Amino acid sequence: MGNFVCMSKKHTQNGSKSSKRFNNNNRSHRQMISEEELHLQALSMALSQRFDAGSMSRRDPDFLENIKYKRFVLLHGGGFGAWCWYKTIYLLEEAGLAPIALDLSGSGINLMDTNQVTTLDEYAKPLLDYLENLPGDDKVILVGHSTGGACISYALEKFPQKITSAIYVCATMVSDGQKPFDVFAEELGSAEQFMKESPFLIHGNGEDRPPTGFMFEKQQMKGLYFNQSLTKDIALAMVSMRPIPLGPIMEKLSLSAKKYGTGRRFFIQTLDDHALSPDVQEKLVRENPPEGVFKIKGSDHCPFFSKPQSLHKILVEIAQIP
Repeated sequence: MGNFVCMSKKHTQNGSKSSKRFNNNNRSHRQMISEEELHLQALSMALSQRFDAGSMSRRDPDFLENIKYKRFVLLHGGGFGAWCWYKTIYLLEEAGLAPIALDLSGSGINLMDTNQVTTLDEYAKPLLDYLENLPGDDKVILVGHSTGGACISYALEKFPQKITSAIYVCATMVSDGQKPFDVFAEELGSAEQFMKESPFLIHGNGEDRPPTGFMFEKQQMKGLYFNQSLTKDIALAMVSMRPIPLGPIMEKLSLSAKKYGTGRRFFIQTLDDHALSPDVQEKLVRENPPEGVFKIKGSDHCPFFSKPQSLHKILVEIAQIP
């Protein structure tokens, strides 16, 4: 599989303090290499497990003729990375389509220090660079999971001409002037309360400075994200998750009718989701109506793990909409 992409660069800043886990000294660099190797081993084990690709995965020339744009760009949610899409990539490739998964800044195996990712523009830079470098009139189908939805919306505002469809998978499809964090207020409380009281905050620049990120403990992650996922996928996630940078999800989006508003948006609801409840997802589509809404029964917050066939079928169905 050659379609996991990490557009990374080493990020250093003299005089700044970094988190114990992702600072720029030699010890942490060796630790990160070790974690990357562990992640790759876990991903290799996961990929070695066969799963039924289903009839939708067969290469069918007639089926492909109905799809004008075959390139899918897959964006992970907070804490995840390109690795989480391995089943979706396999299924789309088997169907003759062209998926690619990106690591956002400070995510996956991107080497940027999570604590230095302070804006949505910085967080989404690998996506923005990818879209900016698309040749000619090429367009892509953009798929975003969870907080990755904010990056989709941001990209629609920046490059509406490059995106043929934007698909939000139980994602932060916020309206103009909203923060991505607002979507999770029902589960986590208000942004102000969370910033003061959450036990999961990370102070990467020192305890006397504002928090830079957060990361749930493993048991919380299992209950919130993976309540219907297979054990092997949970194991992959446990060795691969990274802290979520706070700045990007606390930033209000500025979305215009002229750019963002012209995009074709679709929303996929997950009906056994403990991180983003079905009621909250219904509220999102009611307040910011997309062109189409699809639902996956029995899916937790990670349908690429718990319901990969159902997710694949919907993605292909959206790609065929003229």
